[in-house]
Amino acid sequence: MLTNLDLDQNALNEMKTDLAACFRAAADFGLSEGICNHFSSVVPGREDLFIVNPFGLAFSEIRASDLLVCDFDNNVLQGDGVPEDTAFFIHSRIHKRVPRARVAFHTHMPYATALSMVEGAPLKWTCQNALRFYGRTLVDENYNGLALDGSEGDRIADCIGEAEIVFMRNHGVMVIGETVADAWDDLYYLERTCEVQTIAESTGRALLEVPSAVAEETYRQFRLGSKLGAEHHLKSIKRRLDSTGSDYGA
Repeated sequence: MLTNLDLDQNALNEMKTDLAACFRAAADFGLSEGICNHFSSVVPGREDLFIVNPFGLAFSEIRASDLLVCDFDNNVLQGDGVPEDTAFFIHSRIHKRVPRARVAFHTHMPYATALSMVEGAPLKWTCQNALRFYGRTLVDENYNGLALDGSEGDRIADCIGEAEIVFMRNHGVMVIGETVADAWDDLYYLERTCEVQTIAESTGRALLEVPSAVAEETYRQFRLGSKLGAEHHLKSIKRRLDSTGSDYGA
């Protein structure tokens, strides 16, 4: 337990609650996959510890109290259970090697994963929602099997560069952000964008791309209100969960 460590317990509990709300919302929106996939965040005030979900729980049943606090040496310092191996090796390395990645959400959500499996750039700049990701994406072209050791975790972390949205070829996606709200907002709209693009492509008709100058300006417009919008989005999912009597915060 962390009783002997200098932590802001209130801030830690708040972050766990926000993460638990995101797990539940992701399940509700069909973004989860069995007991796989993982969300994590750096512990407030500690650069050497991170919060992650334990192996064996589906997103739909995760509560704030279920979340683990781990160090980068795979020691569980708070919580019952252990992280799934790939969760540890991917998320510990991202938080350690990419300091700006305060939060990291990894899923195999269906539409985004489908676009990671086809030739060419996964996203096309053809709808307004896509433009919130303009200039922020990267494709990790080097699928290398399960991340079951530190070297694969390091490879994934080192490929991120300045991106915030990573399409992991033949695998899924990784979304990183400064806050839980930022990561949730991007994860949700990324899947919606990929869904709409997939529907449009299924018609067999050519997609109409937005001119680059307009795409850049629209991205700038999105960024002006992105923090406030993300915060309100997270609050809205917590209100919705609260209205149903969800125990996500327990």
